[in-house]
Amino acid sequence: MRTIRQSQKLRGVRYDVRGPILTEAQRLEAEGHRILKLNIGNTAPFGFEAPEAILADVVHHLPEAQGYSDSRGIYEARTAVAQYYQSRGLRDTMVDDVFIGNGVSELISMVLQAFVDDGNEILVPAPDYPLWTGAVTLTGGTPVHYACDEADGWMPDLADIESKITENTHALVIINPNNPTGAVYSEEMVEALVDIARRHDLVVLADEIYEKILYDDAVHHHAATAARDDVLCLTFSGLSKAYRVCGYRAGWVMISGPKETAAEFLEGLTLLANMRMCSNVPAQHAIQTALGGYQSIDELIVPGGRFYEQTMLADRLLNEIPGVSSVRPRGALYCFPRLDPDVYAIDDDQDFVIDLLRAKKILVTHGTGFNWTAPDHFRLVTLPDVEVLEEAIGRIAEFLATRR
Repeated sequence: MRTIRQSQKLRGVRYDVRGPILTEAQRLEAEGHRILKLNIGNTAPFGFEAPEAILADVVHHLPEAQGYSDSRGIYEARTAVAQYYQSRGLRDTMVDDVFIGNGVSELISMVLQAFVDDGNEILVPAPDYPLWTGAVTLTGGTPVHYACDEADGWMPDLADIESKITENTHALVIINPNNPTGAVYSEEMVEALVDIARRHDLVVLADEIYEKILYDDAVHHHAATAARDDVLCLTFSGLSKAYRVCGYRAGWVMISGPKETAAEFLEGLTLLANMRMCSNVPAQHAIQTALGGYQSIDELIVPGGRFYEQTMLADRLLNEIPGVSSVRPRGALYCFPRLDPDVYAIDDDQDFVIDLLRAKKILVTHGTGFNWTAPDHFRLVTLPDVEVLEEAIGRIAEFLATRR
């Protein structure tokens, strides 16, 4: 019998957040080991629950959520998203500018399928959320990674971006707040990034799923605001993180700027939305309540709140380990510490995290899994409560002591 092989389109596509390290973790679990999974920002296993009003509204609407909806999403959800951006100063946002999807992940893939031709170059930050690189590759495009400078708080290197633009560059991806680094970009940085897109006629793809998870004096600035009416900007966000409903898969993309120049692209995006029928209808009913109701996330991101206290504790404990440095996160739910190569001789960071997993039963993600070039970083999720984090980072410190 002939061997059934995977599609050639998957060559070069990686998603190491759920890659070989997770496979090894599952093998260890099957042997009876208990693994602390700090590799994925999944809120529910760590005791974070959705606001009761969101759950109640979804349950209330279940009888009328049994059929397909408009492929772009139910009107109430799209209206709520449009009004949210209107309240943020984007007053020209209309209901028809919004598509609802099964989380931001589905919408990223749909948008890139509608937009990218073979060989088109898309500028993606390094490090990045690896879905961006994988989805660009899968659609036939070429991800071109621009540097973010760790010494400058993980800010994008504007000169590096400029140097990598060619006649085949079509879009600039901005992840703000950033996953995995926790960087939050200033208004000046967002303006500068969008200005590059403006001068080089690029589309801006703004991943803003962590926009409500900010610490201390950090302020989020929408790329769409800087894009104004002369740069096409697609803004991605959703309920997974701020409203603790990762499993609902409720996200959206909002299109702003000169939409009249993008009519053919938007026709293609609508075609793809039609082909998947619609996104999860019960979860769509959570959007209006979430955006319009009490914002419980505000309690979690201030001193005394779990997101804040856990993230700051993780940052402090990591920085106390000899040879480890971590830039203090200003947003999101992660730390992205650096292992000094002069202290830790690591040639393959995937092997390193698998060794850590086997020795200490802690699952993190290696830095090259986020398209960082050197094997000297890893990402740690800061969702466990402080006692668990103290134990987990203590185990990491013990393991690192054997590698110095």
